[in-house]
Amino acid sequence: MADLRIHLAAVPDPRARRGIRHPWTALLTTAAAAVLAGAASITAIGEWVADAPQRVLALLGFRPDPLTGLIRPPHATTIRLVLAAADGDALDRAIGGFLLERKAPGPGRRVIAVDGKALRGSRTAGRPATALIAAMTHNGQVLAQRQVDGKSNEIPAFAPLLDDIDLTGAVVTADALHTQHDHATYLHGRGAHYLAVVKRNHPGLHEKVRRLPWRDIRLDHYERGRGHHRDEIRRLKTAAFAHLGYPHARQALQVVRRRRDLGTGKLTIERIHLVTSLPPGAATGSELASWIRGHWRIENQLHHVRDRTFHEDASRIRTRHLPRVMAGLRNLAIGVHRQDGHTNIAAALRHTARDHLRPLTALGLA
Repeated sequence: MADLRIHLAAVPDPRARRGIRHPWTALLTTAAAAVLAGAASITAIGEWVADAPQRVLALLGFRPDPLTGLIRPPHATTIRLVLAAADGDALDRAIGGFLLERKAPGPGRRVIAVDGKALRGSRTAGRPATALIAAMTHNGQVLAQRQVDGKSNEIPAFAPLLDDIDLTGAVVTADALHTQHDHATYLHGRGAHYLAVVKRNHPGLHEKVRRLPWRDIRLDHYERGRGHHRDEIRRLKTAAFAHLGYPHARQALQVVRRRRDLGTGKLTIERIHLVTSLPPGAATGSELASWIRGHWRIENQLHHVRDRTFHEDASRIRTRHLPRVMAGLRNLAIGVHRQDGHTNIAAALRHTARDHLRPLTALGLA
């Protein structure tokens, strides 16, 4: 099993040599294990390690006192200072590498969703809320995360976010903000494909795709379902192109969603247009429909869980790198639990919290 400590060893220790009592990797590992057990704050992390038995402290990497032979757990203030000083980029790379080693991707094409999220509670009077952009496979595994420059938006962070990920043959999905010519060129150069939503931020392309004779184009996929008190029908059509005015685009897509509210009977019809670099025949209509719909799993399986289960938006953690680092540790906890087959993350956290050895076992420490 993959050992988290091996990956965390690559996170640089910014502390001065003088006065160090606890190993750097042990402190980071402690925070990861506590969050895996449901700790949503620095105080909760400190309480978790304060209750840890001597055997668990030893497995985490803490050293015994040479006189008493006992291991003294670190104080919550020490953990706060360490996490606030940690390099967020290096930590997220370590987390992504650990998750990939822990469970290698299965056969078939990888589909990766890219989306951003603002940590609302990190906002101060003189500083905007910390904004993060993440890349997650459609099966719930976070591969990378990066902080967005407070004076910019997600667009410049797109390529740096994906630089350390093997994109060969993958399909990348994102919202309309990332339907950018530079992004399409970048993904093509990395050997990846894209599914890009076309809206009015690209008026020429949007008008060209919207005005295609969709009524005369055959249906590629039809799906009907019922849930959330509504009846829904989804239709997908594709049209092949040699030149579409967007880099490396080979097909245009139209998705029509018809939703009827079962309580009021109100009918809503939504049309979404996309372009993709996948050539005709590279994916079936059902696969394309699944990938388009599956993009929003990054909202449901990652951002929503961090908000509702870890109360991320209510958190008042604001010091230095702490908002970013805590978000990375939550990504780690969600990723590990999903890899272990848990669909209810709250229940998985409660189960892990009942035994101090359970998070260590999941992280490859015991």
